Amino acid sequence: MSKQATIGLVSMGTAALLWGAPVQAGPPKDPPSKCAADAALVGSVCVDKYEASVWRIPPTNLAGKSNAGLIKKVRKGTAEQADLVAGNATQLGTASDNYAPCTDNAQNCKGDLYAASLPGVTPAAFITWFQANVACANSGKRLPSNAEWQMAVTGSPDPGGDNGTTDCNTASTFAVASTGSRSSCVSAFGAFDMVGNLYEWVADWVPRSTTCGTWSVGVSPTGDDQCLAGAATTGEPGALLRGGNFFFGTFAGPLTVIGLNEPSLSSYNFGFRCAR
Repeated sequence: MSKQATIGLVSMGTAALLWGAPVQAGPPKDPPSKCAADAALVGSVCVDKYEASVWRIPPTNLAGKSNAGLIKKVRKGTAEQADLVAGNATQLGTASDNYAPCTDNAQNCKGDLYAASLPGVTPAAFITWFQANVACANSGKRLPSNAEWQMAVTGSPDPGGDNGTTDCNTASTFAVASTGSRSSCVSAFGAFDMVGNLYEWVADWVPRSTTCGTWSVGVSPTGDDQCLAGAATTGEPGALLRGGNFFFGTFAGPLTVIGLNEPSLSSYNFGFRCAR
């Protein structure tokens, strides 16, 4: 090969690097064999054990020291409620939509809202899909896909009743249960409260639905709600909500899926959980 040709090849390679040509991918990563203590291993995905609580973490803690370590613990899934309290973090979304300055479409949210998977706390409600999405991202996580959520809920009871203590929280009146407190409401993978308590946003959007029905008796004997019909032709898309809520009765369940609501909408019974 001539000197000129060699120089030309080198120049082409340099240009490819400068112009951002695709880099050869490395070998595929092995799926995780275990998850952090705050999550359950579901196939190759770590899904949070608990519905998310949302926290605003200030730059410094009560002692005036940096909260960088606390944020790192949140992202690793090792933070506990006591850590957040010691870090002077404020829990949000327990009684009202108090996420401002984080807006409904998630402006001003980066580095502001952090999602944590903790037992024994009130999960965050009054939250839009956009806000939930960024809260997961700030914590090094993401919203689970609809399919991932469906895998994680496997084995959760399909409620025929609610004894008010251990069953899935599906027959309360404006009463969200603390995360993990309904001890029988747990999936085969170890995720709590996926049925009832709060609707949970998942990552997927669909054409916004206008009509509801129920699953066939052979698939869901209790008649889990299914709102995926009559697609709207104007306005926002529908962001999927799963599982039902605390007053949904037998309409709540592992197959409950709602496509009626815009991603910019919040409600007292809308929550979420994250995944990695």
